[in-house]
Amino acid sequence: MEKPFKIATSNGLTASAIRVKSPKELSTAMGKLELHSPRPVLVVVGGAGKMSEADLSRLRSLFVKVLAPVAEELGASVVDGGTDFGVMQMMGQARAEISATFPLIGVTPVGKVALPNQIPPEEVAALEPHHSHFVLIPGSNWGDESPWLADVTTVLANGAPSVAVLVNGGEISKKDVSENLKANRPVLAVAGTGRFADTLTAALRGEASDHQAKELVASGLVQAIDLKESFDILTQLIKEMLSAQKLTLLELI
Repeated sequence: MEKPFKIATSNGLTASAIRVKSPKELSTAMGKLELHSPRPVLVVVGGAGKMSEADLSRLRSLFVKVLAPVAEELGASVVDGGTDFGVMQMMGQARAEISATFPLIGVTPVGKVALPNQIPPEEVAALEPHHSHFVLIPGSNWGDESPWLADVTTVLANGAPSVAVLVNGGEISKKDVSENLKANRPVLAVAGTGRFADTLTAALRGEASDHQAKELVASGLVQAIDLKESFDILTQLIKEMLSAQKLTLLELI
């Protein structure tokens, strides 16, 4: 395994990064990044495609007023895809806006991002500049990171509670949700954000025709909450999920 190195981000800060080749290296890699466990972990997956400006504004507030503050209060780590786009960008910006210090770890295929001192491959994405750490995994296609997101979360949690939050999302998000459910991790879909989050919510209500969504819901680990719901309710729900107290949304409202 290579040694950790620093990445200078576009905001003038630096983030710690490490390349890994096998899931078996993750425990050692987290230690080298000084990411200590066990601790609660929040996984953020999905996107922000085809959303109205009003819903995007509400979604940004969700990150600033709920997700980032909860992570900070609980001393949780947050894991996402790490690029400067969509919900990953919102997570990084929310962390910066509230001056949070929780570890924000981006897990991304090494073949899809520009790194220092190397000729970038074609069609690379920028890394989100407010992330504190990056785990660079093998691969040159989006979606290669899906099982790694779940594995990194499992290693970081090390027995502590963890939850995946799905916002919007497309085909890759289906894979993200599936991998987290395989790890026996609860998934909270934010309804009203469109695309797969709404499809999964419809499946919970028995209304969806999407076969894969039905199979994922059958795990019993999927819950949903509406984007227009009170932020206090969503905050309490995520806190309970990250505290391993098995309360459902119906018990909170």
